Amino acid sequence: MTILLATANVTNVPFDLEHILSATIILFVILDVIGTIPVFLSLQESGMKISPGKVTLATMLFLVVFLFTGEWILRLFHVEISSFAAAGGIVVFIISLEMVFGIKFFNNEQSSGDAVSVVPVAFPLIAGPGTLTTVLSIRAEYAVLNILVAILLNVTLVYLVIKNLKWFRRVLGPAGIFIMRRFFGIILMAIAVKLFTSNIASLVGGAIK
Repeated sequence: MTILLATANVTNVPFDLEHILSATIILFVILDVIGTIPVFLSLQESGMKISPGKVTLATMLFLVVFLFTGEWILRLFHVEISSFAAAGGIVVFIISLEMVFGIKFFNNEQSSGDAVSVVPVAFPLIAGPGTLTTVLSIRAEYAVLNILVAILLNVTLVYLVIKNLKWFRRVLGPAGIFIMRRFFGIILMAIAVKLFTSNIASLVGGAIK
């Protein structure tokens, strides 16, 4: 969820394996789908049904659409990137409260795997504000084709991880899931607070000026 800014020069190379690898690693670190496994398991334990295919498709759509139209969409609604990131931080914070305290905020009565797979799983857990902002940033460094390949590789990993959540549950066991849910819930809460405070500070500072 950390926002990375590209610093290298713009390149017009249409297809470059080195750039694909670099962009893939950047997105892998930002998406952090491996580190989010306890969150997925926690959502499943709370009754939410997560569809691997729908999560993968929604994540890819978020990333690709934002790659081409992100800045335009935010300008259309007169929303700054800081506001977008701060709002995402609030949603992530609510999810962390569920994990740590067992408080239910999301209505799971109709968790068919459709809406839940899109929100909150695909967004903001996987393709969060930091990830989407990163996608915009790396356009300054890599050709669009290379970024698209990197996105495809990462969403493939997302599919494989969510598809095998039952295996992760068996390996961890009930006690392991409980411990990891609380631990990563606190980590997720810290990330949400940092995401919110850092962006709200820039918004307040801009308003004062």
